[in-house]
Amino acid sequence: MIPQEIIRRKRDGGELDAAEIRSFIDALAAGRLSESQIGAFAMAVWFKGMSRAEIVALTLAMADSGDRLQWADIDRPIADKHSTGGVGDNVSLMLAPIAAACGLAVPMISGRGLGHTGGTLDKLESIPGYMITPDADLFHRVVKQAGCAIIGQTGALAPADGRLYAVRDVTATVDSIPLITASILSKKLAAGLQTLVLDVKLGNGAFMADRDQAEILARSLVEVANGAGVKTSALITDMNEPLADSAGSAVEMRNCLDFLAGRKGNTRLETVVLAFAAEMLEKSGIAASPEEGEAMARRALSSGKAAEVFARMVSMLGGPADLIENPDKYLARAPVEKPVPAARSGWLAACDARGIGVSVIDLGGGRRHPADRIDHRVGFSELLPLGTRVNAGEPIALVHAADEASAEKAAAALAAHYRITEDAPALNPVIAGLV
Repeated sequence: MIPQEIIRRKRDGGELDAAEIRSFIDALAAGRLSESQIGAFAMAVWFKGMSRAEIVALTLAMADSGDRLQWADIDRPIADKHSTGGVGDNVSLMLAPIAAACGLAVPMISGRGLGHTGGTLDKLESIPGYMITPDADLFHRVVKQAGCAIIGQTGALAPADGRLYAVRDVTATVDSIPLITASILSKKLAAGLQTLVLDVKLGNGAFMADRDQAEILARSLVEVANGAGVKTSALITDMNEPLADSAGSAVEMRNCLDFLAGRKGNTRLETVVLAFAAEMLEKSGIAASPEEGEAMARRALSSGKAAEVFARMVSMLGGPADLIENPDKYLARAPVEKPVPAARSGWLAACDARGIGVSVIDLGGGRRHPADRIDHRVGFSELLPLGTRVNAGEPIALVHAADEASAEKAAAALAAHYRITEDAPALNPVIAGLV
């Protein structure tokens, strides 16, 4: 089929059939399309949208553009989770070993930071020796023996998505719901999943700040994934403040280890992690109900079994075998650690979560350009949650910086990202809905 005719039909609002979509994606994956043609197609979809049938066809074509992983020799349900991205969102690091400790196999293919949001792979790279791109045999062996493996996307999985995304990134078409849906799900389908849970973020620190848009995206993801044969559900979660009490690579890894050791109970982070574990276990048939799934997840944490799974995964992927016992031996600390004082007495009522994510980038903990190197040491820790009463001058966070000047700048920026009021605020529930 002629690519420009497919572009024209979509530009004019026509509905493409599955054969046309597959022809276009096959040509894209084979390098037979110019960037201008890819960009024109993406822009046509951005303006005209796609039907559910078109999105399913696009997702399947992109998933089939490369290898599809097979797990026939693993006698556990194959499950995964994906987040649309947030600040202080390190749920995957704890969720994968918890789910594995409860009987699931979790081949989790994660990404790097995007915009103001932190990336799971960047956090894992703060662990010396950890291989984020193992070969297929090692990946399979770790999933089979440890129960989970968190790695990065290889060029063999959904390569059409990689090329399409690179063009979307520079043509202002990243925020197209059909293209977001196909991008996320094509990689998950290629990973050979049976069940999937999705974390669709909502709020000022999310890509979808509007509730209606978050629900539209969640429904699109769930309907398309189920239409493609993967049992899927989505939780809409609040991102109007950082989810963990840390934001940055090594500081979030420390937060993960503390969580697995049982030192982060009764937090928003715990609520979200356990909710996703419960959903994964119930959807996969391991638990009869979400309540039973949550109880199983709590036991995996309290018994230390989840920590053991995490340690085994890290060791098998090249990291230190004693990371959990000796985190200070391996996770680098920033040279400067500086408290951030509260500007006044009162209640922490609101914050600019997106601004906090940008401040991590300003410290060197994120990328402005794809080739930028991340300083894994920097970021914020000990972030107080909204709804906390503070006195003027009391620390609301701790800055980790490469030098004194960066620390001073980041501390001032972080303080400005918080609003302190005389009255206690009404807080948003961390879990806003289920699709």
